[in-house]
Amino acid sequence: MKKDKGVKKEGSKDHNESYGISHITRSDMLQIPQQHDNARFEVPKFDADSIRNIPTARGYDKHGNFTELDVWDSWPLQNADGTVAEYNGYHLLFALAGNPKDPNEAFIYLFYKKAGENSLNSWKNAGRVFDDADKFKANDPILKYQTQEWSGSATLTSDGELRLFYTDFSGVPKGGGIGYRKQTLTTARVNVSEPSAGTIQVDGVEDHKSIYDGGEGKIYQNVQGFIDSGANKSGDNHTLRDPHYIEDNGRKYLVFEANTGKEYGYQGEEQLFNQAYYGMKKDEFQSEKKKLLQSDKKRTAKMANGAIGIIEINGDYTLKREMKPLITSNTITDEIERANIFRKNDKWYLFTSSRGSKMTIDGIGKNDIYMLGYVSGSLTGKYKPLNNTGIVLHHDLDKNHVTFNYAHFVIPQKSGDTFVVTHYMTKKGVFKNRHSTFGPSFLLNIKGSKTSIVKDSILEQGQLTVE
Repeated sequence: MKKDKGVKKEGSKDHNESYGISHITRSDMLQIPQQHDNARFEVPKFDADSIRNIPTARGYDKHGNFTELDVWDSWPLQNADGTVAEYNGYHLLFALAGNPKDPNEAFIYLFYKKAGENSLNSWKNAGRVFDDADKFKANDPILKYQTQEWSGSATLTSDGELRLFYTDFSGVPKGGGIGYRKQTLTTARVNVSEPSAGTIQVDGVEDHKSIYDGGEGKIYQNVQGFIDSGANKSGDNHTLRDPHYIEDNGRKYLVFEANTGKEYGYQGEEQLFNQAYYGMKKDEFQSEKKKLLQSDKKRTAKMANGAIGIIEINGDYTLKREMKPLITSNTITDEIERANIFRKNDKWYLFTSSRGSKMTIDGIGKNDIYMLGYVSGSLTGKYKPLNNTGIVLHHDLDKNHVTFNYAHFVIPQKSGDTFVVTHYMTKKGVFKNRHSTFGPSFLLNIKGSKTSIVKDSILEQGQLTVE
């Protein structure tokens, strides 16, 4: 990998290498606490008494027992431009769900409703997308070790195919996995039908296959790199998940959460001396670097190399080529989750969710929850932070509060500069009678490089559109 100018001076560890990609800088993040109380970014306050479980969120756990379900990360069936797709008059929503008593259970369920209906009661449940045997039927060398199904995206193709992209997670060997939290970007065609009026059912999957698991680890960390670093004992956090499908100029891509690989600013103490990650002038860089090296966050910072990655895929949804990251969070956090990207008004908007508890920034605490956003004139960047720092949404609710919310997802509408934001509400397994559920959606305005939450714009739980 050819490095930037700004080589190390003799006898110094300091260097200034951007690797030709955009970065979430410490300079920007250190300014965010000053924006916490700005109404433009503060997630609306929700009435806990009005929040309800999804009435149809029931299914079978991994032991075959019928149970009520926690429902968390969700994503709609979308058109190639990111707008909500309509399938035979229905809106379809894929969501992670599982037994509230089992923190290691995560299945993808399909919910649906008639287009134009917005109440929580309008959502019906078509059940699990995958059968237990599907991971073996695929005859895929990676899928057979799957222990959980994690989030992703779904698109309605021009020929009417429902194409799902998700994260194949492989947990501990005693559960059938390989261990080390291996994650693989995966796809399947989902067959559905309407056997009777008002009812959608899943008729199985086809073309179920792995796409990408980090390759050789040069651009994005693969699971072997995680193992070589000392795995969890080192403080490392391996991520390669949340594939989000997009198209640009007739080409197909997946954008996803990852960590940088060995040729693009890998983790380790050396990165603490890279001025590019600080986004500061020399004197400020030296001061912040000294503070970080002496802080209790040093260990986390040296292992923090989150990335929003991108790969191009072929027409048959196999890997075509790896591409360098769109943006990274070196020294700040290992987790920038739920990559969400779309084109609007000739600009590309990129959003990601992140937790303060995983960050290394003074003034950001364990309860701080964010959705960060970035904008570019082209798909591959350069990406600049929205609202000067990247903050788009923030709250600091205790995780055990009924209205705790996370996994915010911005959905473009067919016209205008107003966007619907969805999320899940209530942490899994906290309450006996309250489950993780669709949170009340709300509206976000985006104009150029500025965003703001629309005042008094709280919608129905799980609402996807306002058109």
